[in-house]
Amino acid sequence: MTAYDAVFDSLTGRFSCRAFLPSPVPKDTIDQILRAARHVPSWCNAQPWQVVVTTGAATDRFRDALYKSASGTPPTPDLPWPESYPGVYGQRRRACGFQLYDAVGITKGDRPATTAQMMENYRLFGAPHVAIVTSPRVLGAYGAMDTGGFVTAFCLAAQSLGIATIPQAAVAAQAPFVRDHFDIPDDRMVLCAISFGYADPDHPANTFRTDRAEVDDITDWRDT
Repeated sequence: MTAYDAVFDSLTGRFSCRAFLPSPVPKDTIDQILRAARHVPSWCNAQPWQVVVTTGAATDRFRDALYKSASGTPPTPDLPWPESYPGVYGQRRRACGFQLYDAVGITKGDRPATTAQMMENYRLFGAPHVAIVTSPRVLGAYGAMDTGGFVTAFCLAAQSLGIATIPQAAVAAQAPFVRDHFDIPDDRMVLCAISFGYADPDHPANTFRTDRAEVDDITDWRDT
């Protein structure tokens, strides 16, 4: 297998896992993921990312407190959410949602079931670990962009080691709570969480895969 094949397999094999087994990931394996992910490029080599990683009882304490917070607190993200998803972006978003709801047996228009599924974000989908990803406020959008590269690298490194992941913007909606819970300084933005562990292969939420745009759909070739 070539190096390209290995990277391609990790990219195409990775999916957003929405049901995890309770088995913990060995700390040495988590360390491997972090040691790989830190090598992504960043503007001026600033390396703005920082992560809080939970294991054991710390995950469960956070999960329970996060769910309680999200049940009664309106979203307050540090980084403003998109104003809208126009055109093809909204189409892709809806397609992903419909695939998930179909997989878990939620019928269109069943708002209580839809809400309950959405709230599973705040249970971390049962994952035994979560990484809270932050970036310095002073670096603004560019620090966030660099940190997005770290999130991707984390997920790919995990995939290569048989560990499933799901990056979650939903957790960042509870940024004030997350900051207080983990004593994260005010000068850092909570950008997302990555819940991770071993995928539950029998759970219906893990049975679908989203489509990807073709190369020509995302590329404007300029030859002259």
